[in-house]
Amino acid sequence: MIPSNPDLSGRLALVTGASRGIGYQLCLQLAKAGAEIIAVARTVGGLEELDDAITELGGKCTLVPLDLKDHDGIDRLGGVIAERWGRLDIMVANAGILGAVSPVGQMKSKTFDELMSVNLTSVWRLIRTTEPLLRQSDAGRAILLSSSVAHTARAFWGPYAASKAAVEVLGRTWAAESEKTALRVNLVNPGGTRTHMRAQAMPGENPDSLPTAEQTAAKIIGLASPDLQETGKLWDVPTQSWKDYQLPA
Repeated sequence: MIPSNPDLSGRLALVTGASRGIGYQLCLQLAKAGAEIIAVARTVGGLEELDDAITELGGKCTLVPLDLKDHDGIDRLGGVIAERWGRLDIMVANAGILGAVSPVGQMKSKTFDELMSVNLTSVWRLIRTTEPLLRQSDAGRAILLSSSVAHTARAFWGPYAASKAAVEVLGRTWAAESEKTALRVNLVNPGGTRTHMRAQAMPGENPDSLPTAEQTAAKIIGLASPDLQETGKLWDVPTQSWKDYQLPA
């Protein structure tokens, strides 16, 4: 299990994909736990709604309208955080796009390149720009969102699945490289959740059969706790358990 109801008072959290869905709800719950939020998304309206909601909670939020295809913008973000705060305690790489559910050989190159830019390259740029800041924290925590399809090779989901599988390898490698520090890096499979992306992927599915983004976020926030000791693992939200990455001998 992971810590429940963590006390994040005085901690600084960066969340991408913050304007809706799981990212939006994670921002709210991190703020409720006491964290100051740096909310990153390309949808300004959603960010402003989030700011209002966090303000109502008595929390603090800095809005960063940024398209994660702007990789230079991600690099600049690290510098801005360093200048203003000097450290970062929590980084949540939540943003992602579906691309297209189609045969591997029929996906347009532009769609493939955009998917990899947002789902994979932006995560690497976030790791690169935030790692020095996270190491300045007494308990840096990085949370990278993945998906169950990274492990199933489901037909028609190839590029999206490949992007998430690559993020998992990046995250596990980063965790191994920082194992002897106070930084803890973990992956998350949120499972089926009532979000816009899920509706795109499964148009015939009854959304009422799925947990809400708020419910899913509540089962992830413990990964931000300073008390968490696990690193380089995958937290599976549907089963509320750690996935074992060890392969048979």
